Amino acid sequence: MNILEKLEAIYQRWLSIGEEITQPDVMSDMKRYIKLNKDYKDLTSVVEAYKEYKNVLENIDNTKDVIANEKDEEFREMAKLELDAFLTRRDELEEEIRLLLLPSDPQDSKSAQVEIRAGTGGDEASIFAGDLFRMYQHYCDKKGWKLEVISMTEGTVGGFKEVVFEVLGEGVYGLMKYESGVHRVQRVPQTESQGRVHTSAASVVVLPEADEFDVELKQSDIRKDTYCSSGPGGQSVNTTYSAVRLTHVPTGIVVAIQDEKSQLKNLEKAMRVLRNRLFEREYQKWLDEVASKRKTMVSTGDRSAKIRTYNYPQNRLTDHRINLTMYNLAGFMDGDIQDTIEALQVAENAERLKEAVEV
Repeated sequence: MNILEKLEAIYQRWLSIGEEITQPDVMSDMKRYIKLNKDYKDLTSVVEAYKEYKNVLENIDNTKDVIANEKDEEFREMAKLELDAFLTRRDELEEEIRLLLLPSDPQDSKSAQVEIRAGTGGDEASIFAGDLFRMYQHYCDKKGWKLEVISMTEGTVGGFKEVVFEVLGEGVYGLMKYESGVHRVQRVPQTESQGRVHTSAASVVVLPEADEFDVELKQSDIRKDTYCSSGPGGQSVNTTYSAVRLTHVPTGIVVAIQDEKSQLKNLEKAMRVLRNRLFEREYQKWLDEVASKRKTMVSTGDRSAKIRTYNYPQNRLTDHRINLTMYNLAGFMDGDIQDTIEALQVAENAERLKEAVEV
């Protein structure tokens, strides 16, 4: 099947979904309706490229016809210039379409849940985890995304031992997924009086936001415990049983949330985190399958991989996956991370295109 036949088949599928969405039986089945809407939206960019590509091919044929049959030399010269422009646009569109036809991560369009945990380095690791959190806050502000903290455990001298938050918006996971992995910092710690450079680390986990249609949660599989929330040092924060601990009995996954004063709000947050972690188990199988087929170093879902080093004395940032080095650490920590994410996307797309050609 050549590229035009592929595109025509996709176009017909797009038209079919458009008709299907309006049917009463589909509209009454919310799960099916949401899936079809997503499929329709995902195919729209391919369809728009196909329409332009088809139009460009027609223009190329018409222009060639003018060049072959037109007697007026001035017209023929104008047609030759037009033909060059059409041929250039044809080549550009073919490149764009090849990328659009690559199988994409089905979760890319979703919102995301992000977990940052302090690693090696003691108090300095917690401070660095806080720095990463603020970096993502600034990035989300620039993108117009909404960030909502689900739970946090503060470090003893600042930052976080752990912070879990949601980022809500269109296509969040498709960009934020490149942040999963171990982030390493090299700098003189605030807690160090001798002025020596230390190396600390924090891990970042980015998960696609699971909705109720992705994961079927049976209440009979969940054990719920409530208890009084506590602050630093174990001191009691309130005397009501507002903190919630959920245990998913079949898998043993435990989620505890105590940030809200209301038990109902803590329960709602805990259910969202539990749903995401259950969804993650299935999603990780898909990632592992992709990784086994693909030799990519960009986004395989390997969270133990050291992905980036932040060197403060030299104002240097290095992304080890694509050997990218930048000397704008202050701007990066202020949320200017889009260029790096785009470089990672380009590298991954190049790998995927190479594989597609080899296959």
